[in-house]
Amino acid sequence: MYLVRDLYQQHGKRLGLELVAGEGGIKRPIRIPEVHRPGLSLAGYLKNHVKKRILIFGRVEIEYLRDLDHPTRISRLEAIVSADTPAVMVARRYKPPKELLSICQKQSIPLFRGSLPTIDLLSQLSMLLSEQFTKSTTYHGTLVEVYGVGVLIKGNSSVGKSEAALGLIERGHRLISDDTVRVKKRESSYVEGYGAELTRYHMEIRGIGIINVANLYGAVCVRESKNIDLVVELEVWDDNHFYDRFGMEEKSCDILGVMVPYHVLPVKPGRDVVLLLETIALNHRLKGMGYNSAKEFNNKLLEMITTKTKRKGIAHANREQSQS
Repeated sequence: MYLVRDLYQQHGKRLGLELVAGEGGIKRPIRIPEVHRPGLSLAGYLKNHVKKRILIFGRVEIEYLRDLDHPTRISRLEAIVSADTPAVMVARRYKPPKELLSICQKQSIPLFRGSLPTIDLLSQLSMLLSEQFTKSTTYHGTLVEVYGVGVLIKGNSSVGKSEAALGLIERGHRLISDDTVRVKKRESSYVEGYGAELTRYHMEIRGIGIINVANLYGAVCVRESKNIDLVVELEVWDDNHFYDRFGMEEKSCDILGVMVPYHVLPVKPGRDVVLLLETIALNHRLKGMGYNSAKEFNNKLLEMITTKTKRKGIAHANREQSQS
C-alpha cells in the first residue's frame, strides 16, 4: 500500500514539499490516485466531494478562506478535511490558515507547503500518483526494439533469448531489458516495458558473463523503456509439432488486459533467429500499414482457383454443346 510517507520521501524534494503539521499521520494510506482542489466544496456544495483524495489549496482557496468569518471558516474546512483525507497541500508557499493547521494537527492529517504553482503541483502530483497506481507485472524474457517495434522475446531458460538479442544489437537494434522485464499498463490501451535500475543496459551471456551493452556498443544501442508491440516465444524445434506455414491465423496474448500480437518461433541449429526476428518485426509494421502478405497471397490463390474453375466449366459446357 502506498503511504503519504512514501510520497514525501520519494518526491518531496521534486515537489518542494515542507511538512508543517499532522506529523502523526505521515503513514496514512493513499487509496486513490486523485488530487482535488476544493473549489465549490469550500462554498458548501459537497454533492460530488470525495474525501479520500489529496486536497490542494491554491491562491483562490486561500483568499476565499480569508474572506470568511472564523466560525464559517472552521465549518467549511471541517466539512472537507476529514479522517479519510490522506494529506493536504498548500501551493506557492502560502501560509495555511490557522484553522486549517489546527484541524490537520488535531486529526493527524499531514499538511504540506509546496513551492510549486498550484497548477504545476496539481499536474505533477496527479502524474506521479497515476504512475504509482498503474497496473504492473514482471516477465522473464528480453525486450528489444527492432526497426522501431518493441519485441518481447520469451522462452524457456537457455533457449537463446539473450544470444538472439545480442545479435540484434550487433545489427544496430536496441536493448531495453534482459532477463527481467517490468511491464506497466499505460492509458488503458498499451503496455510499456522497462528494466530494473540495477540491471539496466546489462546482459548475461552464458560462457561470457555479465556485459554492459551501453559500454560495448554505445548509448545508441540502448533505451530505458519501449512499448511492447509483439511477443515472440522461442522454443526448441519439435518435429512432431505442427508449425504455421502461412500466417493466416493471427495469435495474441493478454498482457495486463491488453491483447498483444503473439508468435511462436521454433529454433534449431542452422536457423538464423536474428534474421527471423527482424522479419517478424518488419512484417508487423507492414500489417500496421494495412498490408498483410498472408491474406494477399490467400486472396490471389482463391482468385486463381475461381478463374480455373470457371474456365473448366466453360470448357466442359463447350464440349457438351459440340457433342450434341
